[in-house]
Amino acid sequence: MSGLLIRHGEWVVVCDGAKALVLENTGDLNSPKLKTVKVFEQKDLPTHDLGTDAPGRSFNSLGNARSAVEQTDWHDQAEKVFLVQLAHHLDGAVSSGKTKSLIMVASPRALGMIRSAYSHALKGAVRVEVDKDLVKMPVLEIKKHLTGD
Repeated sequence: MSGLLIRHGEWVVVCDGAKALVLENTGDLNSPKLKTVKVFEQKDLPTHDLGTDAPGRSFNSLGNARSAVEQTDWHDQAEKVFLVQLAHHLDGAVSSGKTKSLIMVASPRALGMIRSAYSHALKGAVRVEVDKDLVKMPVLEIKKHLTGD
């Protein structure tokens, strides 16, 4: 994607399931300058620290057969919790007037997870969604990817 215009004061939120960068354009449309407002990071805990339950077993209603219940994906759940918390933070920023609009940049998977947590106000504030995983890049590279400069 090239040529995205980032308005003055607009936030660019770049995230995945474990890290989020909240950037603000302190420049203008022709010469955006992205400044880091906040960084959110979730510690990447080993699976044994996230959950220790073994898969359960269920009994069929007829007969004596038993079957395994699918193992819980603890990393997936941790990512969802992280993204829901991020959405709540962004909703608070929109509601308090810290930003009026934002651009959400995330991997398609993370975008799907956070989108379901948008409040009505946050949904109205999200001007553009970009399905790219750019969170590990330096801010200058993120700007280049978004604006095409």
